[in-house]
Amino acid sequence: MTKTIFPLVILSCQLLLMRPCALSAELKVTCASPVHPILIRNEHGPIVKVIVDLPEGLQGEVEAFEFSLEGTDEVSDLQSLSLYSTGSEDRFSTETQFGDTQKPMPKTSFKGKTTLRSGRNIFWLSGKLTETADLSHHVAAVCTQISTNSGVVSVVNESPGKRHRIGVALRRNQDDGVHTYRIPALGTTAKGTLLSVYDMRRRMGRDLQEDIDIGLSRSTDGGQSWEPVKVIMDMGEFGGLPQEENGCSDPGLIIDRQTGEIFCFALWMNGKPGKHQWVDDGSEPGFEIGKTAQFMMVSSKDDGLTWSTPVNMTRKLKQESWWLLAPAPQQGIQLPDGTLVMPVQGRTGREPLATFATVMISKDHGVTWTVGNPGYAGGNECQAVMLSDNSIMLNIRNDHERYRAVVVSKDLGQTWEAHATSRNTLIEPNCNGSLLRVNYEESGEKKHVLLFANPHTQKGRTHHTIQVSFDEGQTWPSSHHLLLDEGRGAGYPSLTQIDAEHVGIVYEGSQSHLMFERFTLRELLNPAARSGSSSK
Repeated sequence: MTKTIFPLVILSCQLLLMRPCALSAELKVTCASPVHPILIRNEHGPIVKVIVDLPEGLQGEVEAFEFSLEGTDEVSDLQSLSLYSTGSEDRFSTETQFGDTQKPMPKTSFKGKTTLRSGRNIFWLSGKLTETADLSHHVAAVCTQISTNSGVVSVVNESPGKRHRIGVALRRNQDDGVHTYRIPALGTTAKGTLLSVYDMRRRMGRDLQEDIDIGLSRSTDGGQSWEPVKVIMDMGEFGGLPQEENGCSDPGLIIDRQTGEIFCFALWMNGKPGKHQWVDDGSEPGFEIGKTAQFMMVSSKDDGLTWSTPVNMTRKLKQESWWLLAPAPQQGIQLPDGTLVMPVQGRTGREPLATFATVMISKDHGVTWTVGNPGYAGGNECQAVMLSDNSIMLNIRNDHERYRAVVVSKDLGQTWEAHATSRNTLIEPNCNGSLLRVNYEESGEKKHVLLFANPHTQKGRTHHTIQVSFDEGQTWPSSHHLLLDEGRGAGYPSLTQIDAEHVGIVYEGSQSHLMFERFTLRELLNPAARSGSSSK
């Protein structure tokens, strides 16, 4: 009897485990929202991830998901909602849709039928924004319950209160037929117009030498909408060489608020296919076109509507012995007396650490320029701000270790001293960063803070963050860190003060090649005033 009954008992237990009636009691369902903005112009914006965890030995089907949009400022900012299954993969994908695309409602349901596998079953709620979605608003969603073929299961929200900012996908892959957009610099004109310049890498993502032009996006409404891209620097087929041997890259921008004139600088390479301007003999000593990379400039006197033909400034700025002189891809500054200060970078030799950062100065509104002495060796891309004593602080991408280098000059770049925080305070993954002085008034008193943006990590270009210093860069309290995007992107942020109440940023984040977001100064200075933000 024993030998006959024992197998039947085992079989009976197995059948019990396979019954769908056990499913709802055994399922663990959680949801969480990653930190990144939802972008106007993107077809898809991942809002919340739902994980349905099915124990080994159970079977079942999920038949419906219910979501609440509580925490979304205006449901009408959303054009549509869709739900996707990504199997056991965490990464968002639109390959497998669950149910139909829905019109957003405060409570939105998706009905369908999908077999659950043992282990993690991942679903993503995605939203598409309207073109007029308000940049001051947020989007939020939470999965409240799922329905299975054995009953309803409640969901544990692992990121309560998390909300997504609304931003703009300023430039995306294949916009206007361009493969890659990179290296943005953002500025605000004397009339309040936003200008963003950047690389248009037409054939592929690589840097010079390649077919690259300098593009411009322009906004007259604080970044809510942007005009079509305009090419402002293109060296064509100079010297009878093809476009891919006449690339322009790394644009820097400076705005003279007294005259209204705008200057954009970039680096031009002629010839040298397969070379890179920062490596080996990609650029060489001297001035000759085709041998050393050329320092170019275009300008605009009508608020960025039209631009001059490119002017070659190499012989006027570069020392003959230097292997390279290039603009830093950031916004320059103007001192109270009208002096223009543009950060620049270069190479003094062939070795990887034979690099430097400094500034170039104009005291006659851009008619003539002089280049300062190297402020830091072994670093390159940099940003300048003026401190309260009228000295210039230069914050530099550092090739020695994964901390920012910081130097200060009291004589317009002739001599430099290391700042107390140099190479020990602001972490980085070796990437461009952005430093901005913001002036404001509080109770009738004039004040200023420094803002710093970069990928806040030493391991990779993730965790794109804005930091605030109330003591001119001596400290950067963690209480005032604002995490914008935890995902991987190419970094390269550029900050600008839009007006007395707002700050804008363009950066290379996880949701688009170039992403624009706008913030109130109040929320940056007072974390308690933030709505749906993430501090670190």
